[in-house]
Amino acid sequence: MGCLNSKPNDAGAIRRRPGNIGEVAVFIPGLRVPESLELSQPLSDGLPRRLAERLAALRSRIVVMSAHEALSVTRPRKRTFTQHGSSSADLLLALEEYLPVLLGLVKEGSNLEDKIQFSWMNQEDDAEETALASSWYEVLSVLHMMAMLRLSQANALLLPKTSLEGYHAKVSEDNKRASVEIFLKASGFLDCAIQHVLPRMSPENRKGLPVDLSEGVLKAICMQALGQAIDVQLGLAIDSPKATLAVKRRLACEMVKCWQQAHESMADLPLIDSWGEKHRLFVKWKYVEAKAAAYYYHGLILDEGNTEKSHRMAVAALQSAEELLKESKDVAEAFHAAPPVSRSPPACGSMKYLHDKIQKDSSCKARINKDLYSNDSIHEAVPALPDFAVALKPEEYRLPAVSVDAANG
Repeated sequence: MGCLNSKPNDAGAIRRRPGNIGEVAVFIPGLRVPESLELSQPLSDGLPRRLAERLAALRSRIVVMSAHEALSVTRPRKRTFTQHGSSSADLLLALEEYLPVLLGLVKEGSNLEDKIQFSWMNQEDDAEETALASSWYEVLSVLHMMAMLRLSQANALLLPKTSLEGYHAKVSEDNKRASVEIFLKASGFLDCAIQHVLPRMSPENRKGLPVDLSEGVLKAICMQALGQAIDVQLGLAIDSPKATLAVKRRLACEMVKCWQQAHESMADLPLIDSWGEKHRLFVKWKYVEAKAAAYYYHGLILDEGNTEKSHRMAVAALQSAEELLKESKDVAEAFHAAPPVSRSPPACGSMKYLHDKIQKDSSCKARINKDLYSNDSIHEAVPALPDFAVALKPEEYRLPAVSVDAANG
């Protein structure tokens, strides 16, 4: 995309693409890292020196912390921890402290919005560094990083862990429920970026954004977060004896809608580097997998009908689910093989159950219907999935108020 400043990789390990990112439950399309810059001198004419120095100090802290985090975000099994908790949690706190001060540059009446050139390294393409003279670009980059950190936290929660007693690896119910909340926070940051930050950037600066900050990619990751949250909910429903087939079908159909929107948002974007192509394959994999789940539950509900037609439609839906499941396995293999290589964690959650059940139930229902109805030459078209509105919404995130010092600057 139209970077105003790009240069080849010279920042060492921070920007070097890893060869192997290990197990992936939630794909994080790289962590963009800010470049160091001197803020106090350019701001000296517009802000009190004390505030300029505070802005510079806060950003310098983020530069150091994010450099370390960029090396661990794609290695969730080797995450680092500080005395106050995880490194990603500390970086999130630093970003939240930085934002109210940063927003002083774009407050009403300020003439500082385009005075500073902010520069970020992009992990999706390790040869790309994007610098724009736009404080809104800096706000957008901060929100993007906050969302990626949340997705990284969700990934760590959803990787199965072996218990102290040595039992087989699994994801605890507490971790599953916590991940749903984290997904909604991540989608909230991105929704805020799309609704309240992108529209405030000039057309020229929007053209200069790297592809991973384009509206299409931001929307795709936002819908990815919602889709993965619903996937966790479906897994919890499968484990609950109280959840009906109708509830499971609705969740699966909502998941399809999320992944379809993510897939469509990325369809025409020039994602040519390996991180971008891996991202596209992840979305396709989860979209096809979600359709397999939706057709499976739709088929089971249709099979509860009392007519030959409903039974044939059920078989068509279940056979479609089986075909989609096979396709999803192929796309998953392509995703994991794409550089940087990765692997699936031990099967768990909704898809572990569905991988076990779809083929078995499809074959069983087809055989029963063949025995019941003599005219097995009639082949029913695959029925359409029901259209449900997505119940989950991004957790609302509002840009913080300008800090007192910035407001008085």
